[in-house]
Amino acid sequence: MQFSVTAEWLNEQIRLKKTVTILDCRFDLKKPDAGEAEYLQSHIPGAVYIHLNRDLSGKVKNHGGRHPLPEMDRFRDKMQQAGVNDDELIIVYDGGEGAFAARAWWLLTFAGHKQTFLLDGGYSEWREKGYPLSETIPDVQRGTFKLDLQLESIAETAEVEQIVDGYTRGTLIDSRESARYRGDHEPIDKVAGHIPGALNYEWFESYQAGNLLKPDDQKKRFSDLDPDQPLIVYCGSGVTACPNIIALKMAGFKHVKLYTGSYSDWISYTDHEIETGETNKKE
Repeated sequence: MQFSVTAEWLNEQIRLKKTVTILDCRFDLKKPDAGEAEYLQSHIPGAVYIHLNRDLSGKVKNHGGRHPLPEMDRFRDKMQQAGVNDDELIIVYDGGEGAFAARAWWLLTFAGHKQTFLLDGGYSEWREKGYPLSETIPDVQRGTFKLDLQLESIAETAEVEQIVDGYTRGTLIDSRESARYRGDHEPIDKVAGHIPGALNYEWFESYQAGNLLKPDDQKKRFSDLDPDQPLIVYCGSGVTACPNIIALKMAGFKHVKLYTGSYSDWISYTDHEIETGETNKKE
């Protein structure tokens, strides 16, 4: 199964005026308006801007995490405004780090779109290769995208609790950087550590120089996981977990879910336990 396309391929589609919908997902967690400002300065021709907080997330509440899922009817409408059709290719990109484009990929896939792909290297590689850039905001025709929610792709808090308490089988994958996982420091959330029993696979190791690793390399990353175990992947808020979900699927794992609220949701419940340090993986 293919998850990404190259800059060369996309440039050829644009040159030949092929029907491809392009979504620019650049974002900066510390400067939420920066990605859109960069888009207005220059973007891949024909790309429509999609904002992490406004379009790929819902309203923050007491529970649900820092980037809860958007209200899906509203998300459908936004995708239709962006020109998304059910039967056409969607290419998503960010600055090259991969996390924000992966969130868009996951959300579109969860919503039922079957032909969504990441752009290898994102905007950075596109620009470095000297491909065309544009300042023009495209006038797109409203798309026909309909929702077909893949509910088996998500895990809610209760399911994670069942695994932590030992009532059901499953493996928790923490996608944050290892220092945050161990609880050495926590720059964002109010409690440091991880969900009890979770294993740490840092999300950025899904990529090399902005490109997804090859399937065999992804398999090596996850070689100590049981392919028959259900896997629930989380991060701080459900964004950087998405590259690991793609990587696990590339590696051949079938039972992979996103804990939508992730760690920021877990710690919003005062009775939830937190672990620090390492959870041993199989040698």
